[in-house]
Amino acid sequence: MSASGELVELLIERRLTIAVAESLTGGLLVSDLIATPGASATVLGGVVAYNTELKRSVLGVDASILNVHGAVHPDVAGQMASLVREVLAVDGVPADIGVSTTGVAGPDWQDGREPGTVFIGVAIDSDLRVSAHEFEGDRDAIRRQAADAAVLAVLERLR
Repeated sequence: MSASGELVELLIERRLTIAVAESLTGGLLVSDLIATPGASATVLGGVVAYNTELKRSVLGVDASILNVHGAVHPDVAGQMASLVREVLAVDGVPADIGVSTTGVAGPDWQDGREPGTVFIGVAIDSDLRVSAHEFEGDRDAIRRQAADAAVLAVLERLR
């Protein structure tokens, strides 16, 4: 079974919901999660805020952080993970878990960061953790590694 399938089964078993905010992975993460049968019981949805301005206008990421640091920053990943829980609330109930990806897939640098630089945020209640990663490979490989790392980050938090 894939790690994303394992995560979905664990979330269903624990009756937890998850919301996803993606940038460089462009929907790959939420697509991985919903590939598992029964995912609708736990995956609320995803926001692909690929454009930096959407991180502010749709998710509510602090404009001052985006203006000073750009979109590829640990604080941006943290806010994306925390805020998506509320943005994708169902009937006023926020998701139990928020997970986010932001980074540079390449081939060009962005916000002073080289391709392969990725930040992943995981928010569970008030506990927020952000991890930094340096992946190698082409654009597709970096995106794949980022989505996989996000799944593993949530699994590690729940184990």
